[in-house]
Amino acid sequence: MKTTLILSAAIAIFTLNACKEAETTAYEDTANPTSSLGNYFTEEELTDAQDIHIARATAKPGDEITLKGEVIGRSKVFVDGRASFIMGDPTKLTSCDKIPGDTCATPWDACCDSKELKKIGIASIQIVDEDGRVLDGDLKGTKGLKELSTITVTGTVAENSTEENLVVNATMIHVAK
Repeated sequence: MKTTLILSAAIAIFTLNACKEAETTAYEDTANPTSSLGNYFTEEELTDAQDIHIARATAKPGDEITLKGEVIGRSKVFVDGRASFIMGDPTKLTSCDKIPGDTCATPWDACCDSKELKKIGIASIQIVDEDGRVLDGDLKGTKGLKELSTITVTGTVAENSTEENLVVNATMIHVAK
């Protein structure tokens, strides 16, 4: 009886440890979808960047452009689970943290700016695969990217970009702060 109890306990411990190892191995073998997103970031400043409202006037699908701005323009600037975010033009939009006395809980939403200013001062930034599909993963937090970050983005104006909605397929992102 004692031998059976000891064997049962040993099997239970072995089984639990085997499960823990399998779980750990499964986790380690599963690629972190955001890990490769860091490859799209650079420590070097991107040159010849334009304000969004200026680029909108001439940018056409397929054009290579570099934009400068901030992660501002909506209350939710990052798309959950997708490599996509909103970039705003601080020459047209004002985040609430720059308005003296404003205590807005989401200062990056530029809630005091008009729809017209937001229309000309916002670009959608996304990272896509070779087939043009937005990559899975969260960009928020990657290489310090967050709401109110000052950034420059180099990329190609997406085929689905319009006068009303500038969409850029980013190839390089620089986070200044």
